[in-house]
Amino acid sequence: MKKRDRLIIVLLVLFLCGLFLYPTFKWYVLTPSETKDLASGSNEQIREYALGQATKDLHEIKNLVQSDENAEVPAKFIYLEAIAKDNYHAMKKDVPSKWNILNLCAGFYTEKDIFNTLENHYRSSIYDAKTLSNNVLQLGLDLRGGMSILLDADKDAYEKKVGKAVSDTEVTKLVNQDIEILKNRIDQFGVSEPEIRLQGSNQILVEIPGAADPERVNSFLQGKGSLVFQIVDTTLTDKINTEYAANPGEAYTEDGQIKQPADLPAGKTVAGYYVKDDYGIDELKKFVVLDDEIGLDGIHLESSTTSTNGITGQPVVDFHLDSVGGDQFYKLTSTHVGDSMAVVMDGKVKSVATINEAIRQDVQISGFSKNEASDLAVVLRTAALPIELTVSSQQSVGATLGEDAVSAGLRAIAIGLLLVVVFMVLYYSLCGLVADLALVFNLVIMLACLSAFHFTLTLTSIAGLILTLGMAVDANVIIYERIKEELAVGKSSQAAVRQGFSKAFWTIMDANITTIIAALVLSQLGSSAVKGFANTLAIGIISSLFTALFVSHLIFDTTITDKEGAKIHIGRRAKK
Repeated sequence: MKKRDRLIIVLLVLFLCGLFLYPTFKWYVLTPSETKDLASGSNEQIREYALGQATKDLHEIKNLVQSDENAEVPAKFIYLEAIAKDNYHAMKKDVPSKWNILNLCAGFYTEKDIFNTLENHYRSSIYDAKTLSNNVLQLGLDLRGGMSILLDADKDAYEKKVGKAVSDTEVTKLVNQDIEILKNRIDQFGVSEPEIRLQGSNQILVEIPGAADPERVNSFLQGKGSLVFQIVDTTLTDKINTEYAANPGEAYTEDGQIKQPADLPAGKTVAGYYVKDDYGIDELKKFVVLDDEIGLDGIHLESSTTSTNGITGQPVVDFHLDSVGGDQFYKLTSTHVGDSMAVVMDGKVKSVATINEAIRQDVQISGFSKNEASDLAVVLRTAALPIELTVSSQQSVGATLGEDAVSAGLRAIAIGLLLVVVFMVLYYSLCGLVADLALVFNLVIMLACLSAFHFTLTLTSIAGLILTLGMAVDANVIIYERIKEELAVGKSSQAAVRQGFSKAFWTIMDANITTIIAALVLSQLGSSAVKGFANTLAIGIISSLFTALFVSHLIFDTTITDKEGAKIHIGRRAKK
C-alpha cells in the first residue's frame, strides 16, 4: 500500500477518534457540574428547574423595562433576539436596528409567550445535556457512583393472584426468575454493566453506574408488561367527564386516586387517559369508563416491534398474537364493530380507537412516545415478571472506592505511563519516541472505541487498559530488537527496518491473537466486572496491532526506509 493511502487511513482514524471522543470531552470538561446534576435528575426535577428559572428571568426582564426601557439587552437574554426578530417578521413590523429591552419584549405576542420561550430554553438545554450524557464514556459505580435500587417481592399480591399461600423458598425461586428477566430487559434497554443480585430471600438489589434516567429505570424495573384491551363505554365516559369538569373536587379521592362514583354501574371502572407533556411526564387529559371484562390480555402477544405510522408519523407498536389470542381478539372486534376500544397499560389508558372491522392476529397500537413504544416492546418481548416488584428504596450512591482511592489509582497510572515513556526514550533514543507516539495514539483509539460503544469504565477496565498499553510497548520492543539484530550483522538502516518489521510481524500477531481469544472467552462467560476487563483488553490489542504494525511502520518508512542514507537512532546497543 502506498504511503499516501496509509497516511489517509491514519488521518481518518484520528478524525473518527476525535469525533467519538468529543462528546466525552464536552461532558467531562466543558459541561458545568450544575448542569450535570440537573441532567441526571428526574423529569419532574427538570420541569421544576425550567419553570423556576423562567419565572426568575421574566421578573428580571419586567424589572428592567420598568427601570429603564432603553436599557441594553443583558448577555444572558441575547438568544431571545433571534426569536423576537422572527416574530417581528411574522407581525409584518420593522425589525429594530438596535435592540433594547423594550423592543425585545415588543417582539413577543404576550407575556406568556416570553415565559414559554424562556422555559423552552432551559428545558432544551437540560435535555440536550441529558442526551449528551448518554453518548459519553461512562464511569462505573466504583469510580463515579450511580443509582442503587432495592426492590421487594410483592408476596401478598402473588398469593392473591394464585389463590394460595406460598413458602419463602418458592418466593426466592420466583425472585430469581425475576432477576433473569430484569437482566434481559436491562441488556436490551442499553444500560451499561448493571449489577443485579439477590438480596436476602425476597429482595433484588440493582446498581446502575452513571447518571441513569430515574423514570426510564422505573419503567423497566417495575413494568409488569401489563397490557390489556378493554371496551369503552362512551355514554358513561361523556357523562363522567362532564360531571368531573363541573365538580373537579369530586374527581379524586383524598389519596389522589381517581374516584369511582357511587352510582357507577357494576362491571364498570373509571380510568385516566394520559398523554406525555413536554417533559415526558404523564398528564391526565380526560376520564374513560371501561368495561371491567378484559377483552384481550397481553400474555397472548408473541412478538412486538416498534415502527412509525406512515400517515401520522407517530411511533407505534406492532405485535403479533398467538392463535388463542388471535381468536379472542377476532371475537372481540367482530362483536364490537363501531364501539371504542382502549389500550390500557399498567392501569393507564394509553390509546382509544374505534373498531372499524374485525382483526385477528396482527395489531398496531399507538398513543406512546418514541421511548415509551420502544420500552413497551422490550417489556412485552421479555415477558411479565413472575412475581411483582415494588421499590423499597432508590438512591444515588457515591464511588465505592472513595475519591482518595480513585485519585491514588489515577496517579499511579500516570506515573507508570510516564516511566514507560521515559524508559523507551532512554533505551531506544529517537525510536523510543516513535514507540511513545504510537502508545499515545493507542490510548486515544482505545478511549474512542470505549466511548463509541458506550462501555462503562471501571477499575478493572482501567487495569485492562494499562495491561494493553504495556503490551503495545512490548510489540515495539520486539520490532526494535529485530532491527538491532539486523544492524548487528551489518545491514543498512533501511534494510534493517524492513527486515525488523517483517520478522517481528508473525511473532506479534501470534502473541496477540491468543490473547484476543482469551479476552473473547472472558467477555462471554465472565461477570460484568470481568467483561469490562475483557472488552477493554480486546479493543486494546486490536488498536495496539494497528499502532505498532501500521502507524509505526509508516513513520519508519517515511523517515528511514524511503530516504537513502538516513540513519536510524535506536539506542546505544545498535551496531552497524
